[in-house]
Parts: sequence; structure tokens; C-alpha cells
Amino acid sequence: MTNTIERRAAELEVRAKGRTLEGYAAVFEQRARIVDFDEMIARGAFADTLKAGDKLCLVDHNTEKLLGRTRNGSLRLAEDTRGLHFEIALPKTSLADDVLALADAGSLGGASFGFIPTRETWQGSLRTLHAIDLREISIVSAWPAYPQTSVNARSAAFANRSDLARRIDFLDLGGF
Repeated sequence: MTNTIERRAAELEVRAKGRTLEGYAAVFEQRARIVDFDEMIARGAFADTLKAGDKLCLVDHNTEKLLGRTRNGSLRLAEDTRGLHFEIALPKTSLADDVLALADAGSLGGASFGFIPTRETWQGSLRTLHAIDLREISIVSAWPAYPQTSVNARSAAFANRSDLARRIDFLDLGGF
């Protein structure tokens, strides 16, 4: 384990209620291919981190594109049986207006999270994350890192490409 911040993505299930978006930044027990290994997030992996420190909601992991934070209550995070659920009350800013317009059009790529793994196990090439130091969640405009949890807006042509080709495109677009 290192102190390097890692990023992962999941499907954004947008439910807009006024200026509020909600969805899942992470889903438990879903195997995902990450470069040369598989990864799963165990139930309860976020339990400790949700009790400590301020968490941010960003656009595309960019700290200059802040949408909200737990410290002021605009971002609410909770673990449930499915995964890490979030609800963000969007501020009245041009950035938030753009995010809301993309959400309404079904054009967002998904949700993601930046983290440092604090407890993990390996079984062959499968990494299971048991405890995570969550730093931020992000609304992502391109493709999420987990191809099997992508938003329906992704084109069929992109989905049918090889995993390597999708990852190269993802990295070319500034993915992590």
C-alpha cells in the first residue's frame, strides 16, 4: 500500500430533485478490471472514513471545480447495502448549472471517487479493498474507470471496443 491517491468510477444514477443530484460513487462486491488486476470493494470499506474529515464533491477530480463538501452539509455520504451513496445539493454557480444540464440530458459519464487504500487483501490477481481513506467523490464528464458500470449515454461503438482501447481513450481524455 502507498499514500498515492487512487481513483475509481461507478455508474451515476441521477435523480434530480430541484438542484440535488444523488447516486452511487462506489458499488460493493462488483469485480472491476483495473489495468492488470481485478478489484472489489468490500461492504463496510467506507465506514471509518465517513466518520472523519471533510469530503469534497468535485467535477472530474479537479479541486478547482468544487460542487460541495460534507463540512457544510451540501454533500451527504452514506454506506448502504449497495455501496457509497451520495446526495449533493448543487450551489447556484455556472459550474453547477452546467453539471445539472448535462445530468438532465443524460450526458454525464458517471461518478468516481479518489481514495487511499488503508486495508486490502490480495488473492491471486484480485485485490479486495476492506478500508478506504476517502478524499473526494467526483461527477465525471467522460468515461468512468469501471467499464461494466458505465452510464447508458456511452455509445455502442465505444462499448464494443477492446478493454485496452477503451483505457487508452480514457487516459487520453485525462482519465486517471
